[in-house]
Order: sequence, then structure tokens, then C-alpha cells
Amino acid sequence: MSAVAWIAVGSLVVWVWLLLGQGFFWRTDQRLPRRGDPERWPSVTVVVPARDEAEVLPVSLPSLLAQDYPGHAEIILVDDCSGDGTGELARALSARCGGLPLTVVAPGEPEPGWTGKLWALRHGMALARQGEPEFLLLTDADIAHEPDSLRELVAAAGTEGEDGFDLVSQMARLRVTSAWERLVVPAFVYFFAQLYPFRRVNGKRSRTAAAAGGCVLLRAGAAERARVPESIRQAVIDDVSLARAVRRSGGRIWLGLADRVDSVRPSPRLADLWRMVARSAYAQLRHSPWLLAGTVLGLGLVYVAPPVTLVAGLLTGEPVAATAGGAAWAVMAGTYLPMLGYYRQSSWLAPLLPFTAVLYLLMTVDSAVRHHRGRGAAWKGRTYALPEAAPES
Repeated sequence: MSAVAWIAVGSLVVWVWLLLGQGFFWRTDQRLPRRGDPERWPSVTVVVPARDEAEVLPVSLPSLLAQDYPGHAEIILVDDCSGDGTGELARALSARCGGLPLTVVAPGEPEPGWTGKLWALRHGMALARQGEPEFLLLTDADIAHEPDSLRELVAAAGTEGEDGFDLVSQMARLRVTSAWERLVVPAFVYFFAQLYPFRRVNGKRSRTAAAAGGCVLLRAGAAERARVPESIRQAVIDDVSLARAVRRSGGRIWLGLADRVDSVRPSPRLADLWRMVARSAYAQLRHSPWLLAGTVLGLGLVYVAPPVTLVAGLLTGEPVAATAGGAAWAVMAGTYLPMLGYYRQSSWLAPLLPFTAVLYLLMTVDSAVRHHRGRGAAWKGRTYALPEAAPES
């Protein structure tokens, strides 16, 4: 066989393994566990870190204030040095909408060794602990919750013990409106699930740990045992770091897709989505040029090779290359269909996944270039040149 045929066959073998051996990552049936109502509803404090969120707060914050929760619940919004009046707007929305009590605090600029979001969470969680809540709901300022969201999360967590969860996280349904959002957003969640298969994350004895930072219900005792957020104070990919810290401390975690929790942040342009991915992609690779090179080669073999070898095989009359390349492309597209269905998008986007993968590859390379130029991970005016998890000591 020719080199092209060997590449096509290799890609097909990888896709068959991904289909069957990677925790069935492509399935979208990991949804919030259904349990009966607890005998007593535990107290919950919602902590919302917010930096320059005046654009989305009028949609997201009222949804939190309107939570229909039978137990005691309150909200702490941490204004992370916003320049757009986020804190004042939050107070005004609370006065107008009523609902759960809201406290707004402003901790100032983060100390050295802290990323901005985790610095804000540190202050919000410290204030929350004064009221001794049993749970903390950590949610982003661009996340809107249906009125029963908090009730469902707490019921899913269950009682503390072998059958209960210490961390319950839902990946909010991201906005998909513009053409670029349709092309990029479902693939973003698909790639995340491929890297952290939800079924593996949710296994009792699994070593895979991940969470979705937009919606994390965390048992207060588990946060204390995991020394959160101090133990992850430098993390840019804070949600995965949080889940790992909880699992290392003996906690049980659950991660799935959300039905009633949505991101309201618009990202209509490719540039918006590019920044979202590039700010943390190289941190995911632990800033390793070797891992970056391996990722580029891997993405090439897995996503680019199938259509290229199919076309090459057809043009050169190599049936093995054409057949294996076409089969690999078909398996790839088939595994993407459930995610497109979850986002209510056309199945015709499935064959375009190789193009989207190339975009993600370029975003990852750009993330590495930014890091080596000293710009690191940048978000809302802050740059973290060395975004990494804090040491365990």
C-alpha cells in the first residue's frame, strides 16, 4: 500500500477506537441525575464572579434572583474591578426584581499568584462561609438559570455519603445564533467531551476529572477538604482544576450537559470565539512544545487525514486510501451528529468537522505563540503569562 493508504487506514483505526473505546464521548445522554426531594433542603449560597458584565447581567442575574428554592438561599456577586458599573447594575436589578437576597462585594485587584476569577471566588466563598451554607453554587455572570435550576442541582447532589455527589456541574448550553457560532460552538463542546468523556468523569473509581465552570454546585465541606480555591489559585482552566482538587481529596463528582442552564454571552464573530479558545488552549497542553507538536500531528491524523486521503485516493485510483479515508470521515461525522442534535443544528454541519478542527488547531498554535511572546492567557484586560495550577504545598 502507498503512504496515503497507510495514513487513511491509521486514521480509520483511530476513529474506530474513539467510537468504542473513549468512554462513548459522543453520546449526549449524561443529564442531571433525577432523585426525589430531600427531607430537608440544605442552605445554599450562590457565588457569582463578575468582571465587566453589564451587557449580560440584565438577563442572567434576574434568573438567579427568581430561583424557586424551598430552603435558604442567597447570592453574593463579586465585582472584580469592573469598569462598566457591574456592581451598581447588580444592586439596581436586585432592588427592581426582588427574590433571593443579594450582596455585592469588591475585593480589589488580585494579589500576585492569583488569577482574577479565582481571586474573586476566594472572597465570595470566604464571605459565604460566614453563613455556614451546606452548598455553594459557583456560576458565571453570563449564565441564565431556569427557576428550578438550583432545586434540581441540589436534589441531584443528594445526601452526603457514598451515593451523593460533592460536586455537580452542568455544561451550560452555549449560545448558537450566528454562522460562526453554529460552526464552532457545538464542536467546542464535542472536543471537550472527547478529552474528558462525561461517563468516565462520573464513574465512582474513575481518575478522569473535569467540570464546567459556568455551573458548579459544590458541597461546602468538600471545598474545605480540597482547599479550594487556594489550592488552584493560579489555574486558568479553573473548572478542570477544581474538579481534580475535589477528586484528589476523596470527593465524588458528576458532569453532564444542561437542559435548563444557558449561556447568554454573544460571540457572533470568529474573533470572539478565537479569543475564547486561544486564551487557555496552550495551558491545557501544560505549555509544552512537545505536547503541542503531538497535538498538531494528532489532529492532522484524526480530523484532516480522512477527507484528504479520500480525495487523494479518488484522484490517484487507490481504492484502499479512498475507502478507508471515506469510512473514517463517515465515522467522524456520525459521532458528531448527537452534539449537533443537542444544539438543534443541521446535520449537514457534520461533514464540516475537519474544517472546524483546523480552526481549533490554528487557535491552539496561536495560543502557544502568544505565550512565548509573553502575552500568555489574556482575558478582559488581564494577562497571565504563566497560567498553571498552583503547587500542592
